[in-house]
Order: sequence, then structure tokens, then C-alpha cells
Amino acid sequence: MKKETYILGIETSCDETAVAIVKNGREIISNVVASQIESHKRFGGVVPEIASRHHVEQMTVVLEEAFNASKLSWEDIDAITVTEGPGLVGALLVGVNSAKALAFAKQKPLIGVHHIAGHIYANRLEKEFQFPLLALIVSGGHTELVLMKDHGVYEVIGETRDDAAGEAYDKVARMLKLPYPGGPQIDRLAEVGEENIAFPRAWLEEDSYDFSFSGLKSSVINKIHNAKQREESLKDEDIAASFQASVIDVLTKKTVRAAKEFNVKQVIVAGGVAANRGLRAELEAQFADLAIPLIIPPLKLCTDNAAMIAAAGTIAYEQGRRSDLDLNANASLLLK
Repeated sequence: MKKETYILGIETSCDETAVAIVKNGREIISNVVASQIESHKRFGGVVPEIASRHHVEQMTVVLEEAFNASKLSWEDIDAITVTEGPGLVGALLVGVNSAKALAFAKQKPLIGVHHIAGHIYANRLEKEFQFPLLALIVSGGHTELVLMKDHGVYEVIGETRDDAAGEAYDKVARMLKLPYPGGPQIDRLAEVGEENIAFPRAWLEEDSYDFSFSGLKSSVINKIHNAKQREESLKDEDIAASFQASVIDVLTKKTVRAAKEFNVKQVIVAGGVAANRGLRAELEAQFADLAIPLIIPPLKLCTDNAAMIAAAGTIAYEQGRRSDLDLNANASLLLK
């Protein structure tokens, strides 16, 4: 009988200090997240130095909570996985050095995990993967389409050429003077607004799966500035609805086209913007019509957490991948 595998995950790529224990890559035993939203809210965004300091303060507390919730001991843990990148380098270093110290002290294998691979594998905590599959990753720092033909094998077929979708959301939210984090605020406003402003869609080249949201962001900012200069009244909810419609239109149409071209058996959505209700609803409608299975993780697994890192790390562990104790944070680590 196969031995159960328990993998510890550590995630500190941005402003959440998270530790989790996952069984066999599919079952969450514990998943503890210490958020820093309140600390960064007054600055309107994440301050890297403050984020790093909070990680140092919270790491041992979150680690202890994860073990207490799991009812497990170090003897049960098969490996330690940690986000090595991409992310804020100072924040990543806290997690990486914590993982290395634990791996050395407890004599456990150490495995570095790509942050986006973690977001992808958050979906496997809900449903088993079917290959080939297409992953749409949408977050504050990333907008990518990734084709997977097997576990741990990633082919990036499309990515953002400038602003990520989540970054555009945050910048538009700041223009509307909405509180941080701006993405959920835009989503809520869009539900009650009207799509009555013709913002652009950046389709790029005819066969391209790349994304571009810088022009859209600039168009929204110019629209707001011009309205103020002319003393015209624009409703925030209409700006939000029209902006969000443009983002969702591009994301869904490119995802649908890629799913058809590559004849995938499954489509998964990952990243913080996967929590967006407008995006979730449109993707569900599109793929229901195509009869292609769609997986969108629950809201708690869309944002940064350590269960997703342990889930991705389980595959690496099973494939025999290991990291040395000279593992370092890599703020611009590529997915490959």
C-alpha cells in the first residue's frame, strides 16, 4: 500500500505569510494565511520593506498554527516546499531562508516552487487534472496562457507585454479613489454599472495569445481626466463596468480560441483575479457552451496561499526534483 505523502508549503512572495500541509498533493490538512492588507491599505499598495518585516514577525507563528491545525508532527513531513520566485525579493528571501533552515534542522528534502505553478496547482486541490489542459493565470503581476501536456510541464503560449490585468485593475481603482486592494472594489462597482463607455480591446496580432492592458489603463485615465476638464459627470460604476467588460472580453476570447486550437480536455483559471465574479461568470458561460470542463478554485485558493505551493511541490517531489541548501530567491524566475 502506498505511503501517504505529507508536504509542507511556505509562501511569502508578496504580502501574505502562509504555511500549509497537503496530503498526496490533493487534500489540504492545514492552510494558514496571515494577511497584511490592513498594514498596506494606507499606502494604497504593498510596500516591500514593510512586507518583508511582517513576514519575519509572522513566520514562526504561522508555522506553529499550521502544525497545530494539522495534528501532525515533523516526523510525518516528507518534504518542505517554498516559493522561490517570482515576487518581491525581500519577501521571498524570508520564506526561502526559513525553508532552508527548517530543511537543514529537520533533515528534510527542500524543493523550490515557481509561484505561478502554485496558482495552477491550486486547481488540483479541487479536481484532478486532465491533459492536455490550458491554464489562464490572471493576477496582479501576471497574465498568461499556459499549455500543459503533463504534470510539471509548462508551455507559455501567451503573456502580457506590459501591464498585467490585476495591475491595470489596481491603477484604475486608484484613479477612482477606491480603497486598496482595488480589484475587488472594481468588481463590485461593475455589477451595478452600465457598459456605456467604449474602452479599447488590445487584440494584438491576429494569431497572438499575448495580452496588453497598458493602453486600456491609459484610455480609462484619459477619459477621467478629460471629463474633469470639461466638467462632465461620469459615474464610477459605469467606468468600472466598461473597463471590466474590456478586460473580460479579451481574456475570455483568447482563452476560448486557445482551448479550441490546442484541443484541450480541461481549462483552469488561476491567480488573484480568478476571484473576479464577472470573469468567473463569463468563462463559465463560454465553456458550458463548448462542453469543455472548466475549473475555477474557490476564492480562498485564488489569492496567495501555501496549500497551492505544497500541491505543486508534491508533483516535483514525486518526480524526484530537489533543491540544494544554496537555493536563493529569484524575483524574476521563469516558468519552465
